[in-house]
Amino acid sequence: MTAVVFAGPTIGSEEVAAYIEASVLPPAAQGDIYRAARQGAKAIGLIDGYFEGVPSVWHKEILWALEQGIVVFGSASMGALRAAELSSFGMIGVGSIFEAYANGSIIDDDEVAVLHGPAELGFAPLSEPMVSIRATVARAEGDAVLDADQAAALLDAAKMRFYQHRVWDQILAEFQAAPWCDGFKAWLKSGRVDAKRDDAREMLAQMAAYLNEGRETGPAPRPKVERTLAWQTLVRRIEAEAHRLQAEDRQVLDELRLNPERYEDFRTRALLRHLALQEARNSGRTAERETLAAQMSAHRESLGLFSSSSLRRWLDDNGLSAAAYEDWLGDAALAGSFAGPLNGQLAPHLLAELRQAGAYAGLKSRAMSKERYLDAQDPPSGPVTEQERLPLAVWYFETLLQRDIPDRLDEYLESIGCRSRDEFFELIRQEFMYHQGCKTRPEQKSRE
Repeated sequence: MTAVVFAGPTIGSEEVAAYIEASVLPPAAQGDIYRAARQGAKAIGLIDGYFEGVPSVWHKEILWALEQGIVVFGSASMGALRAAELSSFGMIGVGSIFEAYANGSIIDDDEVAVLHGPAELGFAPLSEPMVSIRATVARAEGDAVLDADQAAALLDAAKMRFYQHRVWDQILAEFQAAPWCDGFKAWLKSGRVDAKRDDAREMLAQMAAYLNEGRETGPAPRPKVERTLAWQTLVRRIEAEAHRLQAEDRQVLDELRLNPERYEDFRTRALLRHLALQEARNSGRTAERETLAAQMSAHRESLGLFSSSSLRRWLDDNGLSAAAYEDWLGDAALAGSFAGPLNGQLAPHLLAELRQAGAYAGLKSRAMSKERYLDAQDPPSGPVTEQERLPLAVWYFETLLQRDIPDRLDEYLESIGCRSRDEFFELIRQEFMYHQGCKTRPEQKSRE
C-alpha cells in the first residue's frame, strides 16, 4: 500500500482513480489514519471524515503519521479542517476551503458537513455543503444574476438551516415571491459550484505529483507526540483488533493443515500466486483499473455476490476490509502470467487463495466452533507426551484420513506447513478432543 485516500460524498472512488493510484477508503473515523499508517501507507489523503455519530479523526493520529515520515494531505471537508489545524506541524492543506479555515474567514464545522447516503449507494450527497453554497452565490453575484443584498439574503437563509436541510429547492422556497428567484433557479442548473469536489481534485493532483517524483520516503519525521493515556488506549484497541484478525488467520491455516490433500492443493495455488506476484513486482507492473474491475466482477459472480449487502457479509466473514479486498484482487489480477524464484512466506497467499475460492469462512467457522468447545473443557496438563503421540497419530492418519502413517513424518509435516512435531501433535490432539465432543465422524471431504 503506497497511497491511501479517504473519500465519500465529496468525490467517488472512480474519479479518485483518474488522478492517482491509491487505495480508496470510506470517510475516515477515529483510528483510521493510524491504521493506514501502520499498514504501510507512504502518503495519506484525507478528504471526507465522519462528523457525528462516529468519533472523528483524531489530531494525534495525524501527528503520529507525520512523526513516522508519512506525508498527509488534507482538503475539501474533514481534510480541510484538520489541515488548517495541523498545517504548522507538517500536514499539507490544499484548496480554497482549507485556506478559508486557515485564515479564519470560516470557522464552523457545519460549513463542510453534508447528509449523505449509505456506502452501497456510494455515499451520495443528499444536501448541499455551505461552502459550495457560498461559492455558488459568489459566482452568481459575479455573473450579475444576484446583487449584493440578494446574495446576502440567500446566504443567511442557508446558514440558518441545519446542515442536513441545506437543499437548494428548500432554500429557494423562502424566496418564491422574489422577482430574481426564477432567474437564479435557471442559472443554477449550469452555474452551481461544487467547491468541495474542486478542492478534492486539486489535492489529488498534488498527491499524484508528489508520488510521481519517486521519493522513497516522506518528509523528515517530526518530533515525537506525547503518548498520553488516551492515545495508548486508542493504540491498544486498534492493535487488539489486528491481533484478533491475525489469530483468526492462524486458526484457519491450522484447520487447513488437518486435511493434507486440501492443504497441498492450496499450497500449490499459493506457490504459483507468490511466484507470479514476485515477478510482477520485480518488473514494476501494476494492475490497471479496468483489469481490477474485471477481476472483481468475475469474483463476485463466481461466489454469487450480486448485491452490496451480500458482498459486505462476505467481507465480514472473510476478515477483509473493502481496501484489503481491493488489494488482494489487484494481486490476483497480476498473478496470471508471471513466474519466478520462490522466496518468502506463503501464509498470506494461502489465505488469499482460500478467500478467492470461498473457503475461508467455512474454515474460520469450524475453528471458532472448536475453540469454543475446547475453552469449555478441562485443558490438557502440558504438551503431548511421547506415550500419547502414537495413539493420536494412528487415530488421525488411519481413522480420520484413512491412510497409513507416513514413514518420514518430518517431511510430511513440512509439506503441510507445520514447524515442529510438537506443533503437529498439539494440533491433532485438539482435533481428537473436538471429534470426541461432537460424537460424530465427518467425512474427510466435508471438512471445511
